[in-house]
Amino acid sequence: MIVLDIFLIVLLFFLFAVPHTYFASIKFKSKLVEKIGDKIAFYRLFYNVSSLILFFVFYELAPKPDAVVYDLHYPFDIVTFAFQVLSIIGLIWAVKPVNLNVFTGIDQIKKYLRGEYNSKDLDEKLTLKIEGGFKIVRHPIYLFSILFLAFRPTMSLFYLVMFVCITVYFYVGSIYEERKLVEIFGDEYREYQKKVPRIFPLKITNKK
Repeated sequence: MIVLDIFLIVLLFFLFAVPHTYFASIKFKSKLVEKIGDKIAFYRLFYNVSSLILFFVFYELAPKPDAVVYDLHYPFDIVTFAFQVLSIIGLIWAVKPVNLNVFTGIDQIKKYLRGEYNSKDLDEKLTLKIEGGFKIVRHPIYLFSILFLAFRPTMSLFYLVMFVCITVYFYVGSIYEERKLVEIFGDEYREYQKKVPRIFPLKITNKK
């Protein structure tokens, strides 16, 4: 029964993650622009809201086995909770360079209503900002999100499977995301890839 529950959780997460990645691709959004033109300005907000709704549906449908993997006791639970708080602080720091109005899609809609939106920007105009956490890893938001999810005083089986799924999704998603960024920024982003690690601040070099 537990094996079946794990399978269903992974399957449902996969059914959420694959379209979520595809609908964020340049290929899909370019096709969408051909049909709706500068109304693509509304797509970012629609994408964010629909993603939250679909994730909620996935969460509600997924089986939730109540098996406990571990339950830390004092003082380890306090230490783990402290690391979780530090992860939240790191996440706030990582988000700081991000324009939240653009990320949510509010800025795009404002420009559309003023008649200033350029459909060539697709659903957002990306700029390469290498500030704050982006100087340490290329995806600091993913890093601190993973750390926040990992440092948990009590770990249920459902939460553990979710954590593994989300971590894998972040890594695979970062690959597709960086393909898009290379397409947009070219050599500038390739040089950034050479200098800064992907998600974890570990620079692996090949020894001859």
